[in-house]
Amino acid sequence: MKKLLTFALAATAMAGAMAQDFPSRPITIVVPFTAGGPTDTVARQLAEAMRPHLGNASIVVENAAGAGGTIGAGRVARAAPDGHTLLVWHIGMASTASLYRRLPFNALQDFEYLGIINDVPMTLVAKPQLPANTYRDFENHIRANAGRLNLAHAGLGSASHICGLMWQHAMGLQQAMTTIPFGGAAPAMTALMGGQVDVMCDQTTNTVSQIEAGRIKAFAVTTGQRLNDHPTLRHYPTLQEMGLRNFNLTIWHGLYAPRGTPPAVTQRLNAAMRAALRDPTFIQRQNALGALVATDNRITPEGHRAFVTNQINQLRTVIEAAGQFAD
Repeated sequence: MKKLLTFALAATAMAGAMAQDFPSRPITIVVPFTAGGPTDTVARQLAEAMRPHLGNASIVVENAAGAGGTIGAGRVARAAPDGHTLLVWHIGMASTASLYRRLPFNALQDFEYLGIINDVPMTLVAKPQLPANTYRDFENHIRANAGRLNLAHAGLGSASHICGLMWQHAMGLQQAMTTIPFGGAAPAMTALMGGQVDVMCDQTTNTVSQIEAGRIKAFAVTTGQRLNDHPTLRHYPTLQEMGLRNFNLTIWHGLYAPRGTPPAVTQRLNAAMRAALRDPTFIQRQNALGALVATDNRITPEGHRAFVTNQINQLRTVIEAAGQFAD
């Protein structure tokens, strides 16, 4: 018994020392999409807000785009489980479990869940030349031009892909538009602003500044209620208002570490993330983009994992009904 007690005390002391020594080198946050996109923006703002709570350690954001986010996520799943390689990913953590029938990782088994960062509403937007100014005119224009318009997204499994898929499914417009995939949200938005594509459904973190500058047209938001606190987005109706019952979609972002990362390290990372989520500057910057910083039980590892498990089950129904798979 005395030996067991000695061992337990030694293990506790070692865990405490590990947490104190962490980080021992720069931390890399992998974003599985191109630079300049909405997830990249969230990751860079989070890194800046977390840094003071990790001894002002260097935190580098690296973009590892491709295959709907699965390349970057797979890289983190295979990384050394020491807390120095992390992942910021959005709803793709849940959707790829159905979109890809053969994945190099298991979303629920190969990561340590560190907490949900935010919820980002989606906006239904179009090129500036589209001859519609209200959602109803927009919908009528699409139906009148079935087969002649296209819908851009940032790649299979991206937030814009999932949103477009759900909106088309709810509207019965699966065959009305040609889907055009891009290699990320930034190039898709560039094509929309330039008029090379017609329609897109994307995160407010990627659309607000373009809406405010008049570079694209906006028609609706995907939240259950209007975004009355946002100076720009409060002017747009929800899709529920426009007749799509129970349509409520936000794109959440979460923070992950490789499976096997020591509990002392994951606890310190979670504490730093939670401190960042309370930072007034971080909250203000997120709110300016239309994002809502998480405050509920999902900021805990347990709540985060339970939430993603539920999202995997919900999205599987939509994806299988659409019959769109990435492999």
